[in-house]
Amino acid sequence: MTTALITGGTAGIGLGFAHRFAADGHDLVLVARTPPRLEQAAAELRRRYGVHIDTITADLATPDGCAGVEQHLASASVDILVNNAGHSLPDTYPHSSLADEERMLDLLVRAPLRLTHAVIPHMTKQGRGVILNIASVAGLVPAGTYGAAKAWLIHFSESLRLDLAPQGVRVLAVCPGFTHTEAPHIDTVPDWIWLSVDQVVDQAMKDLHRKAPRSIAGRHFKLYSAAVHHAPRRLAAHMARSRTPKHDI
Repeated sequence: MTTALITGGTAGIGLGFAHRFAADGHDLVLVARTPPRLEQAAAELRRRYGVHIDTITADLATPDGCAGVEQHLASASVDILVNNAGHSLPDTYPHSSLADEERMLDLLVRAPLRLTHAVIPHMTKQGRGVILNIASVAGLVPAGTYGAAKAWLIHFSESLRLDLAPQGVRVLAVCPGFTHTEAPHIDTVPDWIWLSVDQVVDQAMKDLHRKAPRSIAGRHFKLYSAAVHHAPRRLAAHMARSRTPKHDI
């Protein structure tokens, strides 16, 4: 029996992966900040799929929160790590407070860095494992500090993928666009652009199976990513400011 640890596993894309892995028979460890939501999500998943589920209450934007999850990764057998916890900010840099900016970077960059570092020894020792880093198509364009953090996560994932492949560990950067989660709906974005959580999860599992470096769900977001990749950087920056797809958990 294999175990998947999912940060931000009580809602949105994290909960979507929890359902997928539980349906496939994996035990789960769910990590989130709010105990009542953790227990509610765990109880529903246990009832529906009959798998074993542990919960860890932790604020991954803090050193102590990360340390608690790192300790679990070092002492338990975790075969799949989903670095999913994160959020964006309502105001662009430098209009958000510096404290809020630093907290977001701690959650989007420092937490995946630390948790990945903690899980790699076990995965490489057993010669197999999966690391899914939930980034965003915002990381493909100049899109403020949120996009910069997601760009770091994409490149971090692709570097790890090359380094760990000989040891049997697969790494995938999942790059959603606008996705229906519990984040506030953006009325200016047409309905046809939005993805469902299941679309993101389904595409990620397909891309993991075929050992792709990145996973982008939705034909329109695939075209978007190709366009910004080939566009002049000034044009790409303009595209990012006029319509930046964000993944917000």
